[in-house]
Amino acid sequence: MTDVNRLLDEAIEETGNLNIGEVFLVKDLFKGYIWNRIQLRDRLLLGTLFLNRVNQTNHHLAAIEKTSSHQQKYIKIQ
Repeated sequence: MTDVNRLLDEAIEETGNLNIGEVFLVKDLFKGYIWNRIQLRDRLLLGTLFLNRVNQTNHHLAAIEKTSSHQQKYIKIQ
């Protein structure tokens, strides 16, 4: 079983490599094969935890509109 809290920390850390104004999805923060190995339920939980972290504590990221497939999009603002 994947440690979702560890994946959350990795995702937040990876946002440091983004440029200001860059729009992304949580899955963009992982290599494709790593993302595909995460079980669906853990991906959903990771998405929820990432959104909560952005809304509560991270002032460098902001949630914006969702994609047509209902995936939350984010932007790096600072």
